[in-house]
Amino acid sequence: MNNKDFAFGKDNFLWIAVSVVLIIIGFILMSGGGSADGVSFNPEIFSARRIVVAPMITVLGFVLMIVGILRKNKDKRTDA
Repeated sequence: MNNKDFAFGKDNFLWIAVSVVLIIIGFILMSGGGSADGVSFNPEIFSARRIVVAPMITVLGFVLMIVGILRKNKDKRTDA
């Protein structure tokens, strides 16, 4: 099986791996902020990290995923 048989090249897999890591980091940053007893209110759920930074990192990860999938493979040759 040659490298030509794969739909994605090495660059594509690198873009996809970076995007998966960014998505995971974004979801980790969004987690937490619950109350200790389950009843009281904790204002930490409205921190800038959870409502601004984490969603931006997650969306960036999804955009990079699209770029990694749609990016044309440089090694792929079109033989007629």
